[in-house]
Amino acid sequence: MSCLPFLAEGRVVKGFGRGSKQLGIPTANFTQDVVDTMPTDMIEGVYYGLANVDGGSVSRMVMSVGHNLHFANAMRTMETHILRSFADDFYGGLLRVMVLGFIREMESYTSLDALIAAIHSDIDIANKALSEERFASCYDSDFFKHGFAVVTNGRAVQSDGTSS
Repeated sequence: MSCLPFLAEGRVVKGFGRGSKQLGIPTANFTQDVVDTMPTDMIEGVYYGLANVDGGSVSRMVMSVGHNLHFANAMRTMETHILRSFADDFYGGLLRVMVLGFIREMESYTSLDALIAAIHSDIDIANKALSEERFASCYDSDFFKHGFAVVTNGRAVQSDGTSS
């Protein structure tokens, strides 16, 4: 996929509240301004990569990109599940993501349990891929250390979530 790697940063905002409550899989959500910077060839689906919050440690992540067919979302979203635990919510925190690979297209499921099982499978795929040597240097990327503006699809996304 020619749009990868894709880098984005912005403030974490409240989403639909389903990740933690219904799925047991908390997600961090970007503002719509950041979502709107996604490349046009970034198809709806599930991706893997790396993320950090407020300049902290870099962790693996999976990200749902799109309208989320199971819940029939009207708006396109980027919902990031960071593969580590956090003691507290980090709404308003600065989230940086580096999207490195594609797992699958978005699907609708017959039950919540089927969706949860698919997400756990996505996590397994992400963990396997991100343990490959080709991604080792990504953990030390200046993007995670310094929070510079990132130009993507002709638009710079600033750390406050605004774009130019």
